[in-house]
Amino acid sequence: MATSKPVISPSFTYETMEEMLDVKPKGELLFIGIPKEASFNENRIALTPEAVGVMIANGHRVIMESKAGDGASYTDKDYSDAGAKIAYDKKAVYESDILVKSAPVSEAECELLKPGQYIISPIHLPVMKREILQKMMDKKITALSFENLKDDGGHNPIVRSMSEIAGSAVMLIAGQYLSNANDGKGVLVGGISGIPPTKVIIIGAGIVGEYAARTALAMGASVKIFDNSIYRLKRLQNNIGGRLWTSVIEPKILAKQLKTCDVAVGALSGMSGRAPIVVTEDMVSNMRPGTVIVDVSIDRGGVFETSEVTTHENPIFRKYNVIHYCVPNIPSGFARTASQAISNVLMPLLLDTADDGGIENMVWYRINIRSGIYMFKGALTNFYLSERFHLKYTDLNLLIASKR
Repeated sequence: MATSKPVISPSFTYETMEEMLDVKPKGELLFIGIPKEASFNENRIALTPEAVGVMIANGHRVIMESKAGDGASYTDKDYSDAGAKIAYDKKAVYESDILVKSAPVSEAECELLKPGQYIISPIHLPVMKREILQKMMDKKITALSFENLKDDGGHNPIVRSMSEIAGSAVMLIAGQYLSNANDGKGVLVGGISGIPPTKVIIIGAGIVGEYAARTALAMGASVKIFDNSIYRLKRLQNNIGGRLWTSVIEPKILAKQLKTCDVAVGALSGMSGRAPIVVTEDMVSNMRPGTVIVDVSIDRGGVFETSEVTTHENPIFRKYNVIHYCVPNIPSGFARTASQAISNVLMPLLLDTADDGGIENMVWYRINIRSGIYMFKGALTNFYLSERFHLKYTDLNLLIASKR
């Protein structure tokens, strides 16, 4: 059977289809709210008056609760001069489209949240509750966390800045409690010519450990660093640019060094959950009287078995005549510097959000921002939070692709 040939009509024309490009939308004007933090020990504010001035100059609106900047030594006048509207009613601030906070969302604040609001704040896993997440999900909130926010280089800029502040502050704090003024043993951190240098032990070679080591070395102290990651120990040596005394965390070596040190710093971070306890009560009991322990890891449970949470008002306690400083959120004790560091990250982020036409578009165009989003329009997009609190997890990439 003969097959008929295809007929090609000259009346047809075949043309390639033009490619459809994703055209960026025009910018959006933002309405930003800054509430006063009622959280325990929180003195920071997420946007400084200078940053607010930049936002106002770009045509955005900023409303701030009265006295929100007091903890960081910024007055209402500083903000009103920058162009922000000062509100004396908390509810007025929560009417904004974007809420910028320096403390996690509390249960009381959940009631004030506006449906569909966009929140930028820390999470603070140890104090997060299932009820808070559930209420935020019910209100279709989109939330970005300080801890998981990444920049173009894949680093966590806010966490890094806070770690740098905490690390640098450690030796200043230790010096304070070694002096006679605070009933310390009267030792000068670093020492002077003809006197052996004070001995500092740092457990953890991350950013906190590195900056604590830098400050201790600059003061003239003898520094010994412990960490189980050879990579982190090598990186710390390369960053500081000198050969340092380093060791993996081996209990006998650690116990021997702790016996003779003047300052011990806990700077290990548990990647998800609690920091490991590597210094036992027995090791602490063998330390010299008047030695100072600064446990920066207390935010995640503490590295020393004897550590207990203290406050900025009552920062220390003594156990086995060893001074323990275990204040969580050390950067809040240096609130102005910390506020400037947070603001330096958030102000460009907000300007980019406006340029991209809002958070939905920004998440689409900037892949690095996605890691920071833990809730998107009420859907929980952080796997760790969904596992921990038994809440439904939704993949953010699928979520935003389905909305395009």
